[in-house]
Amino acid sequence: MTRPIAISDSANLYVSAERIFDPTLKNVPVIVLSNNDGCAVARSDEAKALGNKMGEPLHLIRDKVAAHGIRVFSSNYTLYGDISRRVVEVYEDYTPNVEIYSIDECFLDFTGFRDRTAHAKALRRDVLRRVGVPVRVGIAPTKTLAKCANDIAKKNPIFAGVFDMMDQTLADWLLPLVPVGDIWGIGRKTEAKLKDIGIGTAAELRAMPLRQAQALGTVVLERTVLELQGEACIAFDEVEPQRKCMAVTRSSGAPMTDFDTQFQAITAHATRAAEKLRQHGVAGTLTVFYHTNRHRPDRPQYAGSRSTRLTPMSSDTFDLVAAAKRCALAAWPKIENASFGFAKAGIMLDDLLPIADRPRTLFDSVKPTSPALMAALDDVNGRFGKKTMVIASEGVSRSWQLRANHRSPRYTTRLADLPVVR
Repeated sequence: MTRPIAISDSANLYVSAERIFDPTLKNVPVIVLSNNDGCAVARSDEAKALGNKMGEPLHLIRDKVAAHGIRVFSSNYTLYGDISRRVVEVYEDYTPNVEIYSIDECFLDFTGFRDRTAHAKALRRDVLRRVGVPVRVGIAPTKTLAKCANDIAKKNPIFAGVFDMMDQTLADWLLPLVPVGDIWGIGRKTEAKLKDIGIGTAAELRAMPLRQAQALGTVVLERTVLELQGEACIAFDEVEPQRKCMAVTRSSGAPMTDFDTQFQAITAHATRAAEKLRQHGVAGTLTVFYHTNRHRPDRPQYAGSRSTRLTPMSSDTFDLVAAAKRCALAAWPKIENASFGFAKAGIMLDDLLPIADRPRTLFDSVKPTSPALMAALDDVNGRFGKKTMVIASEGVSRSWQLRANHRSPRYTTRLADLPVVR
């Protein structure tokens, strides 16, 4: 029996999250900016209708913002992440198996439901009632077809936000209307190659011979063709897979011109990486990188990166910060009299394993107080707020912190930001 797979995505999640707590934003053009208030990363339908493009820099659209009364917000990832978590909680009431694909998309197992459309509509109503975020649902026998169905549900009001494409005749009718570039996993280069040989729609790609697909786009394109034909090739992950790597990277609010300032930012990133890592296990490799602003060719350019092994594997904040300092010093430019202004820095952790699977060596140096110390650090910051307790090398003034001049309150995760009704 074919397994029905649904994908539900939140409509303009960042904008929708802002609108939950500010009713004046309803039916108003809204833009959410990237880190450092750089460019648009989310736009309401009203903002899209005014011609605002994804990735458009704020400084280029200030006149349009003023002329049309566009509301502008800095990214509030703490709020968006919590709203996303609440949406997933509703999904879990409607299916036993939920696979989180991104902050605004989840795959859902709809096996066993007789009227899938009615079930999806009930899910949509419940998410809107309990969380306040509109979602759209596409249903199909494979993940790729489900993404197509979801895209159709978004763009065609006649489906009222839900489209079930389990029926092959519906796929035959609608796939000729789906541009090949809109198919999940088809990038711009692959799209150009396909159009060069006369393939411009999902239906034409579905009919592509498998050997030709593999020759043009390797096994990845072959798998996409099979998925469009209704053969499930991308597994439904009922259990979250073990993470193999993670990263914490940030742009700087002001150029970092000396090592001390740079290392303050790196310490903050290593500390955050350690906090995240302790939820998953330990890491075996740490990489530090930083670079100047590539969009400023009038200024000296430099990019540095170094990696080191963590022996023994660790999630201890002090271990990660010490390793990060060694890497940062090794990568620091040796050019004399060069005034570099570093715009971004980050930490990457690889070779992640559950702590129980960590390989041991004869000469491992065991710190018996480390687990208790890290637990205490996490408890303090969890109870009293992030950055309540930090390592001294993170600094106090933190001139490198991101600009977020238009950020809304963190309504659901910070007591001081809790809305007050008078």
